Amino acid sequence: MIAIIDYQMGNLRSVQKGFEKVGHQATITSDPAELARAEKIVLPGVGAFGDAIAELRRRELVEPIRQAIASGKPFLGICLGLQLLFDVGYEGGRHEGLGILHGEVVRFDLPSDYKVPHMGWNQLTIRHRPPILAGLDDGVHCYFVHSYYVVPKDPTIIATETSYPTPFCSMIWRDNLFATQFHPEKSQRDGLRILKNFAELT
Repeated sequence: MIAIIDYQMGNLRSVQKGFEKVGHQATITSDPAELARAEKIVLPGVGAFGDAIAELRRRELVEPIRQAIASGKPFLGICLGLQLLFDVGYEGGRHEGLGILHGEVVRFDLPSDYKVPHMGWNQLTIRHRPPILAGLDDGVHCYFVHSYYVVPKDPTIIATETSYPTPFCSMIWRDNLFATQFHPEKSQRDGLRILKNFAELT
């Protein structure tokens, strides 16, 4: 079973429908016991970092997330679900994240001809190919919408980078932990391939 964590801050149904399109059922849940039973877990997210981490704590989901990752279950973070994995985010102040990955989440500081948020299609440059990118070419286009991005302390976890206009980390991979800044569920055929690859990890 694939469990999609419900903390009222994600495109939960669109992620669920993405898995269904590639032939895999996914359950939306905020029940820690159900997360413990799940074979794979997805942490989606859209919105502000501080509100999201507060909601995860309020729903007592922080420890189940940490336990799931530590147990070796495949875990996929999407957009805000990537950012929350890090130590600290600076959206609307300084907020402590889950601290599963070391680093920070910072706002784009761009030339005036670049808009924030970074929104639309952009390319992935593969630095360290994770299994969920199997069958996809370097330079594949995926859909982004975000004003903040992650800066990992350990560069070896950077799976892909994307330029806007300078390179930023657009995907991480460490063992069973995968997370994307882009939205695979909104990235058409190639994004669905990523969801399918994740669902079929063994």
